[in-house]
Amino acid sequence: MTPSLPERWRQHLSLDRRRSTHTVRAYVATAERLVAFLAEHQGQAVTAASLARLEQADLRAYLASRRVDGIGNISAARELSAVRGFLKFVGGAEARVPQLKGPRVKRGLPRPISPDEALALAGDIAEGAREDWIGARDWAVLLLLYGAGLRIGEAMGLMGDILPLGDTLRVTGKRGKTRLVPLLPQVRAAIVSYADQCPWSPERDQPLFRGARGGPLSAALIRRSVQGARGRLGLSDRTTPHALRHSFATHLLGRGADLRSLQELLGHASLTSTQVYTQVDAAHLLDVYRAAHPRA
Repeated sequence: MTPSLPERWRQHLSLDRRRSTHTVRAYVATAERLVAFLAEHQGQAVTAASLARLEQADLRAYLASRRVDGIGNISAARELSAVRGFLKFVGGAEARVPQLKGPRVKRGLPRPISPDEALALAGDIAEGAREDWIGARDWAVLLLLYGAGLRIGEAMGLMGDILPLGDTLRVTGKRGKTRLVPLLPQVRAAIVSYADQCPWSPERDQPLFRGARGGPLSAALIRRSVQGARGRLGLSDRTTPHALRHSFATHLLGRGADLRSLQELLGHASLTSTQVYTQVDAAHLLDVYRAAHPRA
């Protein structure tokens, strides 16, 4: 029996792209919802050929149906990003994906992005890559920023000698200061997946992350990719590569990390630099209070 289009995408995400279980589950669920909606909306079976003929109006109708389900702007933007990835997979290199601007999120005070938003950002960039190994590279870079708190320059400065990976990673930060950061299994798996797919062997004295032609990867390229993805996902224009490191620190502090430990993980020379995250966490607590207290 021939697998359905969403099932084929599941296999591609799991086996070829080596996405996390969470990402695969979320993206495939979106594909299944889209196919079910289009079957009813168009009154016919959904095929690769019919998906190639989709217009903006079809995607708008689908997102409108999801709005009826009660999803907000962030969820709608993630849904649209997953739909784009699915349509590109089905259509192949020559896929024509209708251009549709994602919903905007109301801007407020600068805030760290949520874990779901960080993964959606990385996933959107990786899925939009023109080659699988480039998508794996961008996924690994962004997971390093959010999952290990690296600066973008620190990630670009990693050399092939970090392989094979252990449970920690030695990072060279500002002023040549080195530190050890723990590697989450998901981050380690992302780096290994990229290294396995990269067309260039990871030489010990060469940059780990390579550009499309084999030279060192440019931080500016990652910044431009993040800029494009945040527009598609409706995230704040303050969502930058450094915001992922900012989110890493804020989320750790919010879950009980002490300032001294956080200082070591971030590679701050002074504790004063780390204390700014207490202000962000206090702002989050105030938001929770205002939302929950009956007299707020």
